[in-house]
Amino acid sequence: MPTYVYAITSAEHPLHLDDLQGVGDPPLPLRAIFAGDVVAVASDAPEGLRAKRRDVLAHEAVLEALMTGGATLPMRFGLLGPDDDQVSEALKRDSDAYRARLAELAGHVEFNLKAARDEQDLLIEIVAESDQIRELNERTRSGASGQDDRIALGELVAAQVAERGARQAEKTMERLLPCSARASRAEPGASHFLNVSFLVPAASTDAFVREVRAEADRQGEACTFTLTGPLPPYSFV
Repeated sequence: MPTYVYAITSAEHPLHLDDLQGVGDPPLPLRAIFAGDVVAVASDAPEGLRAKRRDVLAHEAVLEALMTGGATLPMRFGLLGPDDDQVSEALKRDSDAYRARLAELAGHVEFNLKAARDEQDLLIEIVAESDQIRELNERTRSGASGQDDRIALGELVAAQVAERGARQAEKTMERLLPCSARASRAEPGASHFLNVSFLVPAASTDAFVREVRAEADRQGEACTFTLTGPLPPYSFV
């Protein structure tokens, strides 16, 4: 039967698996697969496993509980091994890498920050500060422009949005990086200028949150900062 893997941690971790429930309906019991000084927390894999809310929440609950007991490498939902023996062999083969990463994550949690700026506020600033864009915008609004002008206006505005967003993101990173151990940036998407995960010492989470709030205040009411955490350190596994 396939083995469902929730996380990898140190063999010294207290685990307390009897207090936890795995995925499945009814929930499947958890077990530890030891391989030297690392261990995988696992269960049987339920048939027809899908990312249902119940099972996703069960997976996250296991990770959160394990994190409270020590450094934990969280696995993504739905990760399966062929069986316990092959999971154990994989742990032994890469045990040095797992130990190094566990040492790095010990005493740390993850916070994700997404930052966005009000689109209308940004466009007003762009038009006010660029004579070329302002002229093209006025011609477009009056109906005096042709297709080429409208294309040029769109390209100029898009370039300014990207440039200003990148500049704003770098300023935010410069201020917040000193409060964290590491950062992992992701593509911000169309509606945000920054999407970044921070690895933060657990003892410093209050200070980190205060600094994020201070940065949000510095950026002003036109910006929205959404901070999520503490989380299992998915982005740093």
